[in-house]
Amino acid sequence: MIVRLAALALLGWILGFIWFAMFLPQPLDGRPTDAIVVLTGGAGRIDRGIALLEEGAAKRMLISGVDRAVRPSELAAEYKAPERLFTCCITLGREAIDTRSNALETARWLERRDYKTVRLITTDWHMRRSALELRQTLPGRVQLVYDAVPSHPSLTMLAREYNKYLLRRVAALIGI
Repeated sequence: MIVRLAALALLGWILGFIWFAMFLPQPLDGRPTDAIVVLTGGAGRIDRGIALLEEGAAKRMLISGVDRAVRPSELAAEYKAPERLFTCCITLGREAIDTRSNALETARWLERRDYKTVRLITTDWHMRRSALELRQTLPGRVQLVYDAVPSHPSLTMLAREYNKYLLRRVAALIGI
């Protein structure tokens, strides 16, 4: 009986992992949202957010998880963006150190504004867990749309992220 349950659990994990790895979230079109939230930590994320902001796809943008030593002018120079964009429209979130605290920082930022739609930008393999964390902290009135930055993760990275995702799903189910 225990062997059968273990085999069933392993089969479930394998099938779930195949789904997780084969159907990674994709980039979104340029449709407008009230705000953009970019989670630091992966190539192309901030570039994508700045490009969308410059195109007028949102009013404001939060970059969550920025190191305290980084100044807006440094980011503007690094990403070849006008400094005025960082002055008027980009908030550097400096409180987050992981995905869970990204969600908390984002929720606090959104509470101070009356936004109804938010575009979440992160890497494709990181999107599901990030969205799960963010949905748990956001009020129900806020619509979250996903804009994944494509990448080429290794199987090891995908397996690690899938396990984190499963653990956070279980924790959410039992209220942790």
